[in-house]
Amino acid sequence: MELSHLLKNIDVLNIKGESGGDVVSVCYDSKKCGPGSLFVAIPGLSRDGHAFIPEAVAGGARYIMYEKDIIPPPEVTAIKVANSRRALGILGKNFYRRPSAELCLIGVTGTNGKTTVTYLLEAILRAAGYRTGVLGTVNYRFQQQVVPAPNTTPESFEFQKILREMADQGVTHVIAEVSSHAVDLRRVDDCEFALGIFTNLSQDHLDYHKSMEQYFQAKLRFFREILPVDGNRGPGKMIINGDDPWGQRVLQEANRSGLKFGLQTESEVRGEIVSLAAEGIKAVIHSRQGALAISSPLIGRFNLYNILAAVAAAIALDVPADFIRAGVAALTGVPGRLQKISHGAEPAVFVDYAHTPDALLRVLQNLSEFRRGKIITVLGCGGNRDRGKRPLMGNTATAHSDVTIITSDNPRGEDPLQIIREIEGGVDGKSVRKLLPEEVSASRGDRCFTLLPDRQQAIELAVRLAGPDDTVLIAGKGHEDYQIIGKERLPFDDRLVAREALDNRRNSEVRL
Repeated sequence: MELSHLLKNIDVLNIKGESGGDVVSVCYDSKKCGPGSLFVAIPGLSRDGHAFIPEAVAGGARYIMYEKDIIPPPEVTAIKVANSRRALGILGKNFYRRPSAELCLIGVTGTNGKTTVTYLLEAILRAAGYRTGVLGTVNYRFQQQVVPAPNTTPESFEFQKILREMADQGVTHVIAEVSSHAVDLRRVDDCEFALGIFTNLSQDHLDYHKSMEQYFQAKLRFFREILPVDGNRGPGKMIINGDDPWGQRVLQEANRSGLKFGLQTESEVRGEIVSLAAEGIKAVIHSRQGALAISSPLIGRFNLYNILAAVAAAIALDVPADFIRAGVAALTGVPGRLQKISHGAEPAVFVDYAHTPDALLRVLQNLSEFRRGKIITVLGCGGNRDRGKRPLMGNTATAHSDVTIITSDNPRGEDPLQIIREIEGGVDGKSVRKLLPEEVSASRGDRCFTLLPDRQQAIELAVRLAGPDDTVLIAGKGHEDYQIIGKERLPFDDRLVAREALDNRRNSEVRL
């Protein structure tokens, strides 16, 4: 592509060398540069791309884009810009010919529920006959293609690349999870969104954002600066959880009208609970389309909110009621989101991605409504992440479980035992007894907790302790099929470990 076309709308400060010519490819990883490439040097969170300019040139890069005061190699065209990260998104938009303008792009943001909302909305749009694509935490998928998701929201250039592939293959609607990191790092600034959905906000990612206010401001920026961009379909519409106090702030501070959903009477899309049971959700949703009776195999009040978010989005897109009802009913589950691993007469064993205090509380409250016996919870917290939520997780788990097993999650570069100690710091020692793993029994009348750093052993203990009427919750990792210890990414899937523990339990009972 002609360099002058690529540089359109980029804040270029200076160009040294040839100002014309064709750019074969754009890269910000120096290892991916080839002959005719344009390398974008981005200051990253851990490494600075400016240090890799010589490697990019050695790989064949003909053009270098940078923002710092450096002396660029004389043999290349050097393009100095005000902000190279910002420029990368515009390069992607130009290189891939503005793909979001050809799609109905829907962004879902919030602390909890994003993934489930994308699955629900995908099911509704498919029921209506649309061809869908999804970019989210579990995977990126479209037209029978499924690839693992390295990030909840792709880097800006990859985002544009994937959107172009989707548009070229006939996708009509794309639903993307938009993380706060993605907004802050300008990954979605150059996309034209038709809708933006806000699910809720609670403590998470404070290792990055430093405070809840900064975290909120990142979310708000999506609705105040990115969504209002006037694309082919006009400014994007807001779909907001009106029952969430942070959602109310979005409505006030974005200075735009939005479609509110919730269980409160003032919401334009209002849910009326018929029943919340272990078998699923039955509700009536009141909106401008009238009263819509829905039935879903998903369970719990928090999933009703997820359904309301997806239904509100569908209403904003003028999807007929019959397709909304069919789509909601069709989604039987979401990977790693209160995913039931057990069956038949086995104890109820669930794996859930809950890794924030609020998400864990909602899941445990939900399970408490349907339980017949005791609740046994396994949880840990990730390393190199928000340390402030660790004691909150410990307090929440032990306050709402009969037995809590505190274990390792993805310790990354931290000492797993130190993370566990910080989780334990939130436990109310006066009301919850601490026992050794071999002392724990689910049949005791008082609440207790234990520490067992090996996650596989912790899951196996929980399954072994559970009686036929008990419920086991394995929280924190959900759909993940790995565990990060140090710099190693090792195979580990809570669902497989739990299933194997249940099989071993059954085999032991048969032998007895």
